Amino acid sequence: MFLKPKTKHFFADCAEHTITVARTSAAIPPLVVEELRECASDDEAGLTGALKSLQPKRAANFTQAVCGIYPTRRVVRRVTLDPKRVKEAGYLNEVTAQQLRIEPDQHTLILLNAQDGKEYDMAQATQKEAIICGLPSEDVVSEQERLLAAGLYPDRLELGTLALLGALADYLAFTKSKTPALVLEMAADATQSFIVSATGGLEATRAITQGFVGMIPVVQKELNLKDEESAQKLFYSNAFDFTGLAPLLTKKLLKDLQSSIGFYEVQTGQSIGQVICPGLPPKLAWIEAALAEQLAVPVFKPDLAAWLQARQITLAPPVASVLAPRHLGLFGLMAQHTTPVNHAAASDKVS
Repeated sequence: MFLKPKTKHFFADCAEHTITVARTSAAIPPLVVEELRECASDDEAGLTGALKSLQPKRAANFTQAVCGIYPTRRVVRRVTLDPKRVKEAGYLNEVTAQQLRIEPDQHTLILLNAQDGKEYDMAQATQKEAIICGLPSEDVVSEQERLLAAGLYPDRLELGTLALLGALADYLAFTKSKTPALVLEMAADATQSFIVSATGGLEATRAITQGFVGMIPVVQKELNLKDEESAQKLFYSNAFDFTGLAPLLTKKLLKDLQSSIGFYEVQTGQSIGQVICPGLPPKLAWIEAALAEQLAVPVFKPDLAAWLQARQITLAPPVASVLAPRHLGLFGLMAQHTTPVNHAAASDKVS
């Protein structure tokens, strides 16, 4: 294995449908994002071309990068702890098994503070609300192998979801946002729901067993298609405007969402103020606007340039011209978040 000396630095947000790679002037801020390339996650030739474009004189077989990954079985869940029992042997395994219903000994997990994303202080153990995050241990190996096969050598491996949530919490605090944001990571069979606020960090999480696949039978029925295969091809083709069908397509998902949102709003007295659906396939981008309309809130439209400037991340003109909310997770891998939360000490990013 041959690695190129680190004269430049690279960050890769390896989402399910799109891979975004950036070249920067330094590993940590202050830095300049010099160039950015995107390609479909299944476009091997496109990624190879993107890496060569970013590193035209590379003599190595791999591009070393900080990589944000989104394994299907990733775990990012808020849990309630009994501080009096945290130091008990086996207690955290008990919480993980009971509240998350996964086998802790088969996972690589870490416990974080829900408010600021710092590692949970087991010695103090004063926080009742925490985040358990990680992935199956076998997936750590498979994800690394997948990146190597794509020509990326991970200097650091992070859950992209955490990088994104940390960046979002910091952005909301930076802009002094008064309302929390709803983040929906949608996949074929499930949706991960997160509520993030400026002062409370990651305030609520929920796994919902509704995803894209559940919409396909509705497409078949409403459009009188002969089978689900035809409905699936049409659904993913971007050849039909599904805006009119959106209320029917999102009905089941919205029912679960409104239940969890309602519980959150009753518990906290806060109302959701915006929604963001990162990582949607480009041809299904209409889902974000449709969900926002059904929830009667706007789509999250941040002023990323101002936030990045405050975080000492400068964008070269070609990068600034393509800046979009979907890049929040990428910049979450770079940023060193310093916005105070609840007037406490400056927080680190959730990572």
